[in-house]
Amino acid sequence: MRRIPFACQPSFEQFARAGRREQFVNTMDAVVPWDELETLIEPYYPKAGNGRLPVGLGIMLRICFLQHWFNLSDPGAEDALYDSPALRGFAGVDLGRAAAPDETTILKFRHLLEQYDLCGKILDTANRFLDRKGIRISTGDRRRYDHRGAIVDQEGEQGARSPDASDQAGQPVLFRCQGAFRR
Repeated sequence: MRRIPFACQPSFEQFARAGRREQFVNTMDAVVPWDELETLIEPYYPKAGNGRLPVGLGIMLRICFLQHWFNLSDPGAEDALYDSPALRGFAGVDLGRAAAPDETTILKFRHLLEQYDLCGKILDTANRFLDRKGIRISTGDRRRYDHRGAIVDQEGEQGARSPDASDQAGQPVLFRCQGAFRR
């Protein structure tokens, strides 16, 4: 079990409860094989000695996962770490000791994963671990949406979904939308 830094511990509120975000990250903390993933990345991660000390690998890996889970950009991830005690606690960022990693540091870590093609290896490692534990994660809706929330089908045409319409298999039907977007 990881030690919770003092800055991330809840204060003395009598009726505090964990929110959905905190419950989710606590579950993921228990489910994801962090040690295996860190071992996979460690040979490529910068070592101390040249310039400033690198941010801990565990912190950067968890921030990368937070970006994917909560759809955060690099600056958005930095802001989220300052805004949310739940995300800070999950990532292991202790504001009493050091600042949260900035957007450039987060960007460089992402580029490191891309440079050595580690993203696919991380996914494979996590999937193998989850399979061994008998855990199945489903993504649900596979349709794509444009910036306005309209459904974009495979041909790239936009459509709006009627909440009560479905085909014989019970799947939502896409309707072509000529003109303004309607819900």
